[in-house]
Amino acid sequence: MTERHIVGMGGGGFHMEPENPLLDDFVLSLARRSPARICLVPTAGGDNRELIIRFYRAFSGRATATDLTLIGSPTLPTNPPRSSQLESFVLEQDIIYVSGGSGVNMLALWRAHGLDKVLRKAWEQGVVMAGMSAGLICWFEEYIDASMTGTPTRMRDGLGFLKGSASPHFNVAPGRRAGYRSLIEQGLAEGYGVDEGAALHFKGTELVEAVGSRPDAAAYRFARGADGKVGDEALPTRFLGAR
Repeated sequence: MTERHIVGMGGGGFHMEPENPLLDDFVLSLARRSPARICLVPTAGGDNRELIIRFYRAFSGRATATDLTLIGSPTLPTNPPRSSQLESFVLEQDIIYVSGGSGVNMLALWRAHGLDKVLRKAWEQGVVMAGMSAGLICWFEEYIDASMTGTPTRMRDGLGFLKGSASPHFNVAPGRRAGYRSLIEQGLAEGYGVDEGAALHFKGTELVEAVGSRPDAAAYRFARGADGKVGDEALPTRFLGAR
């Protein structure tokens, strides 16, 4: 069976830790060939031009970089492939790297273009799926969004490659832990809280390990107990900079 990988970061990578390549190096190490073909999908950030340029700079000399824009203009480094081109373009990649931003907007656009189905096919064929923030939560069945209502809201339209839910930026967003626990108590699927600088690595649909670009970055598993109360435990997190 083809080996499938998902790496979901709570924050970090080239656009949050430009001087710390440990998480991005880890993602590259999972690619099926070297140099890897790595494609940025910046939909969640509105196909931001500056972000795309930073991506190319970060991976120059380390991989063959490209991007897939669904909102972008012809001034971007590459024009967006459309319809008949989309599947073949994605399947040529070794890594899909999803940026942060609005998960709700991103998933709506992906479905409008049929990219959700293309990404699943690519994952099943061994293309590594990776990303941070929106690029963490999108792979799960459920996630939390506050962009539409102003308050954290349970969303059930994740891609569903992975069971459960996830919440990023766990160590920097005030009230994130308590809010995530509360929403699980109200019915949100059990899942994971992930610090900035930490990532979850899934092989197939099984969690292999949590890794970090900082010694203090961690990830947490949230689950309901027999009494219905939600507890959490810190997952062992391997610091990628350890010698």
